[in-house]
Amino acid sequence: TYIGSVLISVNPFKQMPYFTDREIDLYQGAAQYENPPHIYALTDNMYRNMLIDCENQCVIISGESGAGKTVAAKYIMGYISKVSGGGEKVQHVKDIILQSNPLLEAFGNAKTVRNNNSSRFGKYFEIQFSRGGEPDGGKISNFLLEKSRVVSQNENERNFHIYYQLLEGASQEQRQNLGLMTPDYYYYLNQSDTYKVDGTDDRSDFSETLSAMQVIGIPPSIQQLVLQLVAGILHLGNISFCEDGNYARVESVDLLAFPAYLLGIDSGRLQEKLTSRKMDSRWGGRSESIDVTLNVEQAAYTRDALAKGLYARLFDFLVEAINRAMQKPQEEYSIGVLDIYGFEIFQKNGFEQFCINFVNEKLQQIFIELTLKAEQEEYVQEGIRWTPIQYFNNKVVCDLIENKLGHTATVEISLHRLSAIHSANPLTTHSVIQQTFLLQQSRPEGNPTWTPTWTTDHQGGAVSYNVSGFCERNRDVLFSDLIELMQTSEQVKLILRRLLSPTTQLTAHSSATTGGSRECSKNLFNQMFNTLTFKCKKHLVRCLEPARLNLPNQEEKSSRSGHSTECLTCSKGFPTGSLGFLSSSNKFIRCFLGVDKATVIAECRSSCPGMGGIPGSSHLVEDKKVQIQHMSVYATVCEQLFLLEEMRERKFDGFARTIQKAWRRHVAVRKYEEMREEASNILLNKKERRRNSINRNFVGDYLGLEERPELRQFLGKRERVDFADSVTKYDRRFKPIKRDLILTPKYVYVIGREKVKKGPEKGQVREVLKKKLELQALQGVSLSTRQDDFFILQENTADSFLESIFKTEFVSLLCKRFEEAARRPLPLTFSDTLQFRVKKEGWGGGGTRSVTFSRGSGDVAILKAGGRALTVSVGDGLPKSSKPTRKGIAQGKPRRFAQEPARAAPRAPRGLDRNGVPPTARGGPLPLEFTSGRNCQRPPQGPPASAPGASRRHRTRPPSEHNTEFLNVPDQGVAGMQRKRSVGQRPVPGVGRPKPQPRIHGPRCRALYQYVGQDVDELSFNVNEVIEILMEDSSGWWKGRLHGQEGLFPGNYVEKI
Repeated sequence: TYIGSVLISVNPFKQMPYFTDREIDLYQGAAQYENPPHIYALTDNMYRNMLIDCENQCVIISGESGAGKTVAAKYIMGYISKVSGGGEKVQHVKDIILQSNPLLEAFGNAKTVRNNNSSRFGKYFEIQFSRGGEPDGGKISNFLLEKSRVVSQNENERNFHIYYQLLEGASQEQRQNLGLMTPDYYYYLNQSDTYKVDGTDDRSDFSETLSAMQVIGIPPSIQQLVLQLVAGILHLGNISFCEDGNYARVESVDLLAFPAYLLGIDSGRLQEKLTSRKMDSRWGGRSESIDVTLNVEQAAYTRDALAKGLYARLFDFLVEAINRAMQKPQEEYSIGVLDIYGFEIFQKNGFEQFCINFVNEKLQQIFIELTLKAEQEEYVQEGIRWTPIQYFNNKVVCDLIENKLGHTATVEISLHRLSAIHSANPLTTHSVIQQTFLLQQSRPEGNPTWTPTWTTDHQGGAVSYNVSGFCERNRDVLFSDLIELMQTSEQVKLILRRLLSPTTQLTAHSSATTGGSRECSKNLFNQMFNTLTFKCKKHLVRCLEPARLNLPNQEEKSSRSGHSTECLTCSKGFPTGSLGFLSSSNKFIRCFLGVDKATVIAECRSSCPGMGGIPGSSHLVEDKKVQIQHMSVYATVCEQLFLLEEMRERKFDGFARTIQKAWRRHVAVRKYEEMREEASNILLNKKERRRNSINRNFVGDYLGLEERPELRQFLGKRERVDFADSVTKYDRRFKPIKRDLILTPKYVYVIGREKVKKGPEKGQVREVLKKKLELQALQGVSLSTRQDDFFILQENTADSFLESIFKTEFVSLLCKRFEEAARRPLPLTFSDTLQFRVKKEGWGGGGTRSVTFSRGSGDVAILKAGGRALTVSVGDGLPKSSKPTRKGIAQGKPRRFAQEPARAAPRAPRGLDRNGVPPTARGGPLPLEFTSGRNCQRPPQGPPASAPGASRRHRTRPPSEHNTEFLNVPDQGVAGMQRKRSVGQRPVPGVGRPKPQPRIHGPRCRALYQYVGQDVDELSFNVNEVIEILMEDSSGWWKGRLHGQEGLFPGNYVEKI
């Protein structure tokens, strides 16, 4: 649910069916109020705000341990990965973002009393985006890794997951090389006597961890070294010590061999550095180095310090590997996800709980600043009448811990001083603690006698911290002897030498390594808080835990969720979220500027009253539901603001569609130009071209199959159609028959029509599949060298002799699909004498038929059939070297008429109708002339009429049976329909404008036929267009002006008016 702007998430302790692709589609691009509250709604809001406002975003996920913060962070990153686009590189970054979760969980998560998969480190994951919203980089900042868990765990807890994954999922070879045993064999694992977790499969998780390292880019050799180091830490914990004359001695020397082997160091030197260390002493101006032998407690502490130091630096190495895999040269936009420990209260609270709770106090301070303090202060500055809401500001708790000034704020300084005292003399530590914290107890009404705990009132409740072991965990001394020893490692030098660099060495007088590491973590943490506070827009998610049982459908009677809400101050944020909405006037106007013209006018008048231009806002201002103050627009009606946002989304959606439409049109034009050129290249220098087809647009589907289910029934369910047209097929006697030709990526369909001879539909005409030819079964295509429309599909048994005015488009697509299917080019034959095979049906059937093409007159083919031969006569077309002219070339500035054209003016086309297309494109097949001398009538067009009583259902006529003006080449410069409107209509003169003087026209002519210019100095025109004649020439080429362009055109294509 929502409390104001804060998303409240309750952990159900089971997988819920609300995070599927359906929910992603539901919340993507939707307004926040359109759907129920969801983590996807908040994520989509962040993503869109980043792109619209050009502002970095971040989400702070807070709550108690076990409330579901890590799972919420996973869903956020998963949603961003789904909705953002990108290519191969972007997909690789997405994979790294998603795969970083299982890797860091394996090395940074563990089972605690409260949570089976508790994050034992803090993480700020920054996903970086390009200007287009594609994730192309990222960065992880980690802090406060719970190193003490490596060497000790509380009851019913486990060590980090990676140890149990390695012991369960390692192969037999790995078990032998790493010396792996059962978990109870290792001292670092058997202290809590807990090895299994319900619902966790360590074996499969180990495979997922290795896969994640592979995706991130860690090579197999480095992966093996990482596992070798993890096993070495386990074996290091089994080294025990015994007392020998008040000094420590390794109890079993045999246990030194395997950890030394895995760590790549000498076992003798390891034994020496674990039981002694070097100390520099200065006397006067001289200094000398002496060896100090350690006791049993100090030796065990040194061993544990080495194990914790190795593991912490190994974790840093993995984080650095992830960052290297996602790094980008410059930062543009980013969305940050903060996933950190939850507030913790255990029976025994130590130094780790102190750090965790301090971080949560800082997060609570951000929450208060964002939702309560800053908003109310701005209301006062703007002069808005407001009843202040009382709340507790936890700044006093933060000052108590971190402030270095004043008497009541010295916890951090005291800890630093106590660590130094403890390193010098551990026996005096407790007395100093007593003297220090008796003066600083947060509850002075308690017992004044000293106890080994002190209590701090945190925002989640009162926590008592145990003094025992507090300073030891704050120190973590790692002596320079051990660092120098690790730097001699040869087997793991690729990792350890980088992690244990000389810059981390400490002198013997250093109080603790965490003195430097603590300051580093504090600086990193403060830097992160500075980013959260000032450099990005914050979004808040509060995760709640309904019960401590970690079981679904369980809720404590004490209403734990309500208590958690009250502790997190969410109930205080509810009044401000429900009563007010604040936005700066400049941002408000910039956001809604494009909603309405009135908004733009109002914005021009002044910067703030732009609200008056928003539709439907005037009554809100009068009703005091919207207040326009000095620098802000204040509203209490969220629905009106949601309406404005929806109007803005629709407006920008329209803008985007306009841009997409223009771009897609541009791409489509380029695509079809390329298709025309590819088709022309197939026939280049091999076949003459028709004037009206060389520059025409390719349509593909000339039958309108989307509205022809009677034809779609023969195709596959989702089979794509590349070409569909009504063609003429000639049988063995050269009788023309109408067929529908359909080309798909795999098949060629030939569909005819027949009368039903039986059944209730007797006499009705139905579509019949005549042929379904697989593309790979084609043997070739034969064409003539003339400008005719005939072609032969050569098959295995019988060939198909077809005629189509769109043969060039069909053949080009057929060649392309054939090459894709058969991995070889389609054989094409060009000859004026062609043969095709026919089926053997009845007496006299079978054999071959020949077709001869000869030079005739006109553009209409004349057919003469005699016996087994057919003669086709057709006039000359465009030269074989003709190529289509690009639109850009035709639109270029025409050249001045300086000399006679090199070629003669073309003859006026014969047999064409008024739009320049042969009548066969409209009416049916060509007439036949047989050598018998008898006049033969034109065969019937289309299918035979239906019998009486047949269904007369209206069918949409295919495009090829309608007016074929869509085949005309578009005129250059101005669209055809626009030109017709501009020629046929004149705008009414405006009131008050002077009447234009009548224009004196010279000689003009009207186009009888369509003409497409073959050169840049020629005019192109359509039928019935009027051309102004500038000059007539006896060669047949006239010069004229059309639409502001001058050029040459053939005089026999026009008539004077």
